[in-house]
Amino acid sequence: MSGMTFTRREVLAGLAAAPMVAAKKKPVVGVELYSVRDQLKQDLFGTVREVAKLGYECVEFYSPYFEWTPDYARKVRALLDETGLKCLSTHNSARSFLSENLGKAIELNQIIGSKMVVMASAGGKIADLDGWKRVADTLTAGADKLRPLGMRAGFHNHQTEFRPIGDVRPMEVLAKNTPKDVVLQLDVGTCLEAGTDPVQWVKQNPGRIASAHLKDWGPDQGYKALFNEGAVRWKPLLDALEKTGGIEFYLIEQEGSRFEPMDTIKRCLESYRKLRGKK
Repeated sequence: MSGMTFTRREVLAGLAAAPMVAAKKKPVVGVELYSVRDQLKQDLFGTVREVAKLGYECVEFYSPYFEWTPDYARKVRALLDETGLKCLSTHNSARSFLSENLGKAIELNQIIGSKMVVMASAGGKIADLDGWKRVADTLTAGADKLRPLGMRAGFHNHQTEFRPIGDVRPMEVLAKNTPKDVVLQLDVGTCLEAGTDPVQWVKQNPGRIASAHLKDWGPDQGYKALFNEGAVRWKPLLDALEKTGGIEFYLIEQEGSRFEPMDTIKRCLESYRKLRGKK
């Protein structure tokens, strides 16, 4: 190779043609605060501090946050900064995506540092696939407004979205009719209960599952099964999310259990760390 010389243009061209290799960031682990909803209603600040002490890295606030004032949101942001927690996403009712409300959702999310506004329910009963296409249109319009701000829209499934209308699942309609940067936030337990293999779903939607709710489910315990106690095959699912799904953060969520709520999410985090070989 000695004696070969290259112009600056040739060097730059070579760099541009070379494949970009970037180290994948390990997904952070947080909690959907609906898991401790009663405590949160009584004492939001104390509850968030307690969550931080358990070792969680981020939190997700759910729909009541939309009633906050900007001043209150700034106090919450100060609390997050104090504890070292991040808020990477929020759960929202469908009305938060209406044109007259999205501006407020954006403002509150920007204050607390969240860059993902997730529609947690389509609102009301949607009887046909055309109705789900209209939901997709709403998500697309929201994504178009969020994108220039460095933010993303998302949709969170429950059982309904995986139960077919005819031979088509509503989640397929949402995935097909929204931009690729609309996050398909996976609620694992409800996906499984509705009869869909979550691993297969992740593989069918590469790069779109930036966030997932680690909720287990079992035929005997239902959603009271703690993480890794139910029917979910967690290891292949987490592997698929990290290799294919584009996962950025996990959120533990429990609708209840045989333990107190704070003890419940403590046990779930410990089980997750044991499964992934983390302390």
